[in-house]
Amino acid sequence: MSRRLPLFVLFIVLPLWLAASYGLRYALMEDAQWVGICVDEAMRWECQLRSGLGLLIHFRLIAWAALIAAVVAFFWPGAKGWRLAFLAVLLGIPALVLYSASLAVFAVVIAGLRLVRVQRVG
Repeated sequence: MSRRLPLFVLFIVLPLWLAASYGLRYALMEDAQWVGICVDEAMRWECQLRSGLGLLIHFRLIAWAALIAAVVAFFWPGAKGWRLAFLAVLLGIPALVLYSASLAVFAVVIAGLRLVRVQRVG
């Protein structure tokens, strides 16, 4: 396996994940039709998802999870630290898109620094 393969995968997955996060934001969270639908039919799975995401956004749980994962990954050596940093970026991108940018920006920067750090041999 090439040394750069994980970075190529990273650069393919991250734009797709960013597009999915924006799709979720504009299609479910900000679309005015869901307000009326969820008032009438609150038990629909879309309304439950919207409500759960609203709570995650309100309490900034996605951003805090990304920040904690990024800080731990920054100090964890080896491939496990890289994978944890990748998870932190995957959590940080939706947090950036879904209104928790103040915490998520630090998580994404710290995790990004960990992802591009050169591993020492020996």
